[in-house]
Amino acid sequence: MLTVEDRAFDLRRLDRLIVLGCGKAGAAMAGAVEGALGDRIAQGLVVVKDGYTAPTRCVRLAEAGHPVPDARGQAAAAGLVKLARSAGQNDLILFLISGGGSALTPAPAPPLTLEEKQSVTRLLLAAGATINELNAVRKHLSLFKGGQLARAAWPAPVLALILSDVIGDPLDVIASGPTAPDPTTFADALAVLERRAVRERTPAAILARLDAGARGEVEETPKPGDPIFEGVTNVIVGNNEDIVSAAADAAENLGYQPYVLPRALEGEAGEAARYVLSYARGLVRPACLIAGGETTVTVRGRGRGGRCQEFALAAALALDLGDDRVVLAAGTDGTDGPTDAAGALVDAGTLERGRAAGLDPQRALDDNDAYTFLRASGDLLVTGPTNTNLLDLYLIVRA
Repeated sequence: MLTVEDRAFDLRRLDRLIVLGCGKAGAAMAGAVEGALGDRIAQGLVVVKDGYTAPTRCVRLAEAGHPVPDARGQAAAAGLVKLARSAGQNDLILFLISGGGSALTPAPAPPLTLEEKQSVTRLLLAAGATINELNAVRKHLSLFKGGQLARAAWPAPVLALILSDVIGDPLDVIASGPTAPDPTTFADALAVLERRAVRERTPAAILARLDAGARGEVEETPKPGDPIFEGVTNVIVGNNEDIVSAAADAAENLGYQPYVLPRALEGEAGEAARYVLSYARGLVRPACLIAGGETTVTVRGRGRGGRCQEFALAAALALDLGDDRVVLAAGTDGTDGPTDAAGALVDAGTLERGRAAGLDPQRALDDNDAYTFLRASGDLLVTGPTNTNLLDLYLIVRA
């Protein structure tokens, strides 16, 4: 018997157990499923980000581009849909979902092209769109996202195990909710383009589809109450709260008094850094302030970096010389923006170390070039792929 929360599946009565999945944690999740279910797995395909692999026996891993989708992801998404459609009522689809799954599974609705989806993805990322906004658009350009994988699988039962990389764990937003009802609409997607001031630069074919959908001329994504979800079970098996809780336990074991920020961090990275430092000003040492969440960056410069590096450099600029606080900002997936760094660890000496290399920290921040400055100052944190993705972790330590 396979039991998850209040659902039980008798594996002896199944014709096939099919393992599908997408996301940065896909390889680790597939390995765990293989360890539990072994030879009962009939077929498997999981799409992961380049480098986010691990040995698997019967589940095939397909690497693809992230955060901008590519042709490998498109082919893999088609493979996932094909396997889902092949399932019958006596089969079980075990779907493994983690952050990054949306970009890894582009399935542009005809006549849209992959290049057009890449274009609008880049526009929204550069405009500082939140993951909720980005995925509202993606879902309405896709044959896979927004519950449409569940539509392809119906009437086969689906059990989705989900690692959340979104604040609040909304099922429809994590990896664009391939197995969850979609409460957003074509009109919502158009509103995102307007709100982020990218509509005029959006490819014409994408606007044509969204406009047609808003007029009711294109079928909407499946909504709450649709009978296709009667056989779908979505279960959150890990989230950012787990990371924050583990960090608090570790801090306490090391002799620090842990203080957990009462709300998840979001919004512009630089503003979030200043807010957290202000909150931590009165900590009595030894103490460790801990926060989770995911900030955004509105790109105005031409440099390299990511939201955690931007947060760290903004924090370094706010630290006075002699300040005894040390600040960590890092992505739990091991990747921050289009760089090889997970984030950075900065202190009151960061600015001087970078200036000694001939760099101006404020100019670097203005040019969204935190990576270059923090590499010169020696403060980048490079972990490599972690094979998970549970948002970001922020620490401020006073020894």
